[in-house]
Amino acid sequence: MFTLRKQWYPFVGPFDPCKPITCKSYSTPPQLYINFQPPNLPQFSPKEALCKGTLWPIFYDPWYNPYEKAKREEKL
Repeated sequence: MFTLRKQWYPFVGPFDPCKPITCKSYSTPPQLYINFQPPNLPQFSPKEALCKGTLWPIFYDPWYNPYEKAKREEKL
């Protein structure tokens, strides 16, 4: 099974001057996991496609900030 959000763990040196971010994440686009475009895919309406940046819902990926949830929890 694939995920649209990947994680990696960078090297943390003993002499790094700042507190390290031990786990970093990045987003991968959905089209990486589709070998070919199947025929007769459902489509967004023209107005909605302009807002979302793609004509087909299968290729839409709403980006979110992985640290946003942690910030919200700190405020509570």
